Amino acid sequence: MNTRGILLIALFSLLIRPSFSQENSQIEQLDSVIISSSRIDIPFKESSRTIEVITAAQIEKSPSNNVADLLQNVAGIDVRRRGVDGMQSDIYIRGGHFNQTLILIDGIKTEDPQTGHHTMNMMIPLENIERIEIIKGPAARIFGQNAFLGAINIVTKKHVKNNLSIDLKTGSYKRAFVGVTGALNFEKSSHQVHFSNNTSDGYRTNTDFKNQNYFVKSSLKTKNEPINILASFAERKFGANNFYTNSPSFNEYEETQTSLVGVSTKFVKNNFTIKPKVYWKRNQDMFLLRREDPSFSRNFNISNKIGAEVNTSYKSKLGTTGIGVDFAKVSLASNNLGDQDRTQFNTFIEHRFLLADNKLDITPGVSLNYFSDFDFNAFPGLDIGYKINDKLKVYGNIGVSYRIPTYTELYINIPNFLSGNDALKPEKALAEEIGIKYSSSNFKVGSAFFRREAKDLIDYVKETATSTVFLAQNLRKITTTGFEVNTSYKFKINDQIQNIKLGYTFLEDDYHDTNVFSSRYLLNTSIKHHFTASFDFELFKALQPSISYRYVERPTNSYTIVDAKLSAKIKQFAIFITGNNIFNTEYSEENNIPMPKGNVLFGLKYSLK
Repeated sequence: MNTRGILLIALFSLLIRPSFSQENSQIEQLDSVIISSSRIDIPFKESSRTIEVITAAQIEKSPSNNVADLLQNVAGIDVRRRGVDGMQSDIYIRGGHFNQTLILIDGIKTEDPQTGHHTMNMMIPLENIERIEIIKGPAARIFGQNAFLGAINIVTKKHVKNNLSIDLKTGSYKRAFVGVTGALNFEKSSHQVHFSNNTSDGYRTNTDFKNQNYFVKSSLKTKNEPINILASFAERKFGANNFYTNSPSFNEYEETQTSLVGVSTKFVKNNFTIKPKVYWKRNQDMFLLRREDPSFSRNFNISNKIGAEVNTSYKSKLGTTGIGVDFAKVSLASNNLGDQDRTQFNTFIEHRFLLADNKLDITPGVSLNYFSDFDFNAFPGLDIGYKINDKLKVYGNIGVSYRIPTYTELYINIPNFLSGNDALKPEKALAEEIGIKYSSSNFKVGSAFFRREAKDLIDYVKETATSTVFLAQNLRKITTTGFEVNTSYKFKINDQIQNIKLGYTFLEDDYHDTNVFSSRYLLNTSIKHHFTASFDFELFKALQPSISYRYVERPTNSYTIVDAKLSAKIKQFAIFITGNNIFNTEYSEENNIPMPKGNVLFGLKYSLK
């Protein structure tokens, strides 16, 4: 019997176990989680937006090995990978464009001014993540211009017990991983450290990689709130075979280095809260069209963003008022895009009214952005929610979104392939949604209808069949409508927690009078139907099987992917086997780049506490 067969038998053996129990004392609860991706702290259950949370417990059980793979199993999120292990991944929320999703780490904005292709360059190791908050729909009123379609906030762990763990992994394509994670707590400080080295020969020609991750987080205790210091560095060296071109004569290669340093704290006095932070993000990218001949075409870019942000909130009988400002200096040094710099300034104000015995919440707000090369723009928005009872809530929101072009869209120049356009206008959109959600201790379900009317969207297009160059242009208009539903159910079998999650998203794009011969990203590429399912189980306390399923249908292709994981804990040891694409589906997520067929990863972890 092959490996896939063994995995499936183990995963579904739970079906013969009897005796259901509805006890929930040990089932993880989300209702008390404070959504830190909002400028005003709001409990998860009280939010009047479509927000999903992936917890540390869910991450540990998942067959995913990195953040990009983890997000693939959230309905409405389209992760288009050009390689394995999140090597080069673009994130789309409810359609749209990869430049339109904002990634935050502990609330720090990490957008890259060069190109959205670098959004996922630096992903925090799964071992150090407490939860991932996903905001779907317009979030520009909260975060500013890059939250065009939504935002994803990765929250790192705050309270970790003293421990030291060593991870060893090996598997298909000569995969070799070694990682060390540790935590120390002292009287006046606590510290987390992670290092990992990850290599592979690649699943096809010129897809080998060598990755290193470093992560440090320290918390310095004070009389009030602690001062948190975060530092992260990721280096990737990888073969990028036709990641961006279709030419058989090219043998693409890329190296990236991404670092983030941030300092944050919080001051609380009575009903007044101040949350300041300062940060520095740096990204370095070197791209070769021909790996064996750097002189043929070598693009080298270094971007820097230095920023400071202060968010304040005040609670009164009428609700909570939030006011904040953030300022950043952005620069780019590039042999292809030139030397660029800009100043960014953002300020916001909003107030959350609580009316009708706290059953009705109304949150109007506006964000004002200034870019030294694109002037001022305002993003008004409104959230409304009504709590029918303690478990059932209806809500709606509307907001304006805006995104300025990246430096790549403005200035790139690759002869006979891509051309930028320094006359590009910013993208704009008006988005709205209405939804309903039900939440109890063991069952949650929510659904939402949404619509987005976007104009001046930026893409690389060929206007005729004889065109030889993709030119960056503002497309006229695209209207996107959709529907999504998500549900989860937690229960116990013989005092062991079981979890089932299902999600579905439908998207439909109306391109109006957009009339071009071909487009690289926006036309006829969005997911039309997206169905996800995950099953996490516990067997015999020490054994934890899990399986994830996703069905994706685009206008041009469709596919079904099943991943599975079986893990066991024996005293200080944890072992697992993960099978990805266990049914050998042939598929691609981006630009006809084939993704790997069935592959296996084995892991061993030793923990000393």
